[in-house]
Amino acid sequence: MYQFSYAEVSQESGTTAREREREALDHALDMLQRAEKEGPRSKEAVEAIYVTRNLWSILVEDLASPDNALPEQLRAGLISIGLWVMREVDAIRLGQKESFQPMIDVTTMIRDGLE
Repeated sequence: MYQFSYAEVSQESGTTAREREREALDHALDMLQRAEKEGPRSKEAVEAIYVTRNLWSILVEDLASPDNALPEQLRAGLISIGLWVMREVDAIRLGQKESFQPMIDVTTMIRDGLE
């Protein structure tokens, strides 16, 4: 009985974590879409850059942890995506790129994969 209860809690915790990750990605997507609409020099862009960079920094750190239960190949792929997103937001911040759309597309795919 004790092991069964632990398994249930463990499974629920994973589900809850995925839900929180999905909510965080939804929030970042909302901000990225507003930034795309308002332009790369807007207040919305500054906020989207800040939130997106922080979110992906947290995700990459978690993915790099040896305690992360995802398969190593999947973790490596997601880390690569996270690093790419952070480079993209930095390029917009530095005026080297203008569009948030590639980040919107990739983040949408990642978010949808959490279902």
